[in-house]
Amino acid sequence: MANIYSSTTFMEHSTHPDYKYEMDAPTHSHDGINPSCGDELTLQLRVEDGVIEEASFTGHGCAISQASADIMAELVTGETVEEARRLSGLFLKMIRGEKLTADEMDDLDEAGQLKDISHMPARVKCAELAWRTLDGILS
Repeated sequence: MANIYSSTTFMEHSTHPDYKYEMDAPTHSHDGINPSCGDELTLQLRVEDGVIEEASFTGHGCAISQASADIMAELVTGETVEEARRLSGLFLKMIRGEKLTADEMDDLDEAGQLKDISHMPARVKCAELAWRTLDGILS
């Protein structure tokens, strides 16, 4: 787990998230909460013609939930809704400790850096929060 907290990418997404802002005129919005620790976020998307043109979030929580939300927003921006669902499914499998192929890990890009959180059950819900919220929007 130490390598996650010392990762430059993880720390950058946690301390300086590019996608943490209130979006003007989102087409979709959904609230997510992790009642076990109090992390909360509101995920906003602007979807046009089946493509996620913009993704952002607001809220508060631990470094893992905030970094995961920022990484997720970056990953799905520009993707089709179907691809975002697929990527979310891959992330949720990975964070629960299920094995992914090398290609699937490549598809997750920076989100793959959160893989070791699967060994810390108390932190899994933190990492999943944004992704589960995304699933709620896309359902």
